[in-house]
Amino acid sequence: MPAFADNYIWMLQVGAHAVVVDPGDARPVLDAMATRPDLTLAAILVTHHHADHTGGVATLREATGAQVYGPAHETIPEPFTPLSQGERVQVLGLEFTVIDVPGHTAGHIAYYLPAQGGEAPLLFCGDTLFSGGCGRLFEGTPRQMLHSLDALAALPGETRVCCAHEYTLSNLRFARTVEPGNTNLIEYIAQCETLRAQGQPTLPARLATERQINPFLRSREATVTAAVQEHAELPTDAGEVDVFAALRQWKNDFR
Repeated sequence: MPAFADNYIWMLQVGAHAVVVDPGDARPVLDAMATRPDLTLAAILVTHHHADHTGGVATLREATGAQVYGPAHETIPEPFTPLSQGERVQVLGLEFTVIDVPGHTAGHIAYYLPAQGGEAPLLFCGDTLFSGGCGRLFEGTPRQMLHSLDALAALPGETRVCCAHEYTLSNLRFARTVEPGNTNLIEYIAQCETLRAQGQPTLPARLATERQINPFLRSREATVTAAVQEHAELPTDAGEVDVFAALRQWKNDFR
């Protein structure tokens, strides 16, 4: 469900119970539940501490009694169950695996739900991975973010990427600047432009598609590396972390 200017709050429902992810604002969740008086909010999953992801947590917990889960190494509205790499969360009869993904923030985590009953896997990744992009490095390092993105990119290709912002078209403008000859990217831009023109979200994205079009998952590809080296005037023997850092800085400055 949309929140603020471009946030998404994800709600996953099983029967009469639901879980929400990163509720920066309680109102969209409460409004959605008001249309379903039989629906119970069982849990709240938080990926990182930024206010546009946590601002509605206390109100929702007070209104519903939902259990809150969040990153062990970040400050989340208390009380909550702290989580870190490899731990499991069981809600709605489903088991999510926690993946540490520092970079955007120091203690950022993601939640991965394997394929269930013919449904493709789900990844709730907050502000680490976006369609066509990745989060800014507010607290972590380029090395951390590259490692985090590698961990997410290793998940099954059919994984549905449920990130927290509708940044896709802006990200794809940058991606096309980096890889103007990427035909997969050109086709994806057309698809996303059509969706947005119809008032539809571009998300969730498919991880297999992101591997084909997202420069931050492709920073080791020769085309991306060469573009970054030319733009940032890096030496040809620059390491992969230096290339990734320069790519992220290029995006920071991109208009």
